[in-house]
Order: sequence, then structure tokens, then C-alpha cells
Amino acid sequence: MRVLILCTGNSCRSQMAHGFLQSFSRDIEVHSAGTKPAERVNPKAIEVMNEVGIDLSGHSPKSVEIYLNDEWDYVITVCGGANESCPNFIGKVGKRLHISFDDLRMQQVRMNL
Repeated sequence: MRVLILCTGNSCRSQMAHGFLQSFSRDIEVHSAGTKPAERVNPKAIEVMNEVGIDLSGHSPKSVEIYLNDEWDYVITVCGGANESCPNFIGKVGKRLHISFDDLRMQQVRMNL
């Protein structure tokens, strides 16, 4: 199964979802990307994921542009901005899902860290 997870910056939400999904099974090929990629993965995301045994330190934000021609079983957007600006994929996409983790919710998570 091939899964692409998208958010705007590809620095926190999509990286964390990438890590969690990949940890479920090595049979799932997971990638993540952003519509406007940040320069680096959020250090807090790396720190929090390390606490649950998932290492994101080797991850880096990528542009969705590099994945547009690929085939995906699932393309999942995890923020409203990415959902609204998600480009049309030229490759085959089985299912497109939107599971929003809005900024307010993410700010609450950060405040509790």
C-alpha cells in the first residue's frame, strides 16, 4: 500500500502522521510532503515522536510537486490549507481523504508539551 500525507509545511503534522503510519507496518510505503515546504522538520515534532520511539531526525520537508505523477492508494491531507490548495495528481489516486488537525488544536498540543 502506498500512502502520501500532505500538509502545508511538511514540518509537523504530516511528518508525525508519516512516522506513526510507517510504524504500524513496513508493508505500508509512506511519504509525506507539503504544498509550501518548510526548511526543516519542527524540532518539537522530532522530540515528541522520540518519546514514543519513532525517529524523525532523518526526515526533511519535501514538496508535493515531486509526487504528482506517482500512483497512490491514499492521499491524505492533514490541514485545511493543504486540503484547499492540494494540486491535481496526474498519477492514479485510489482514495483522497482529509483528516484535519487545525492550528488551534496543534497550538494546544504544543502548550501541553
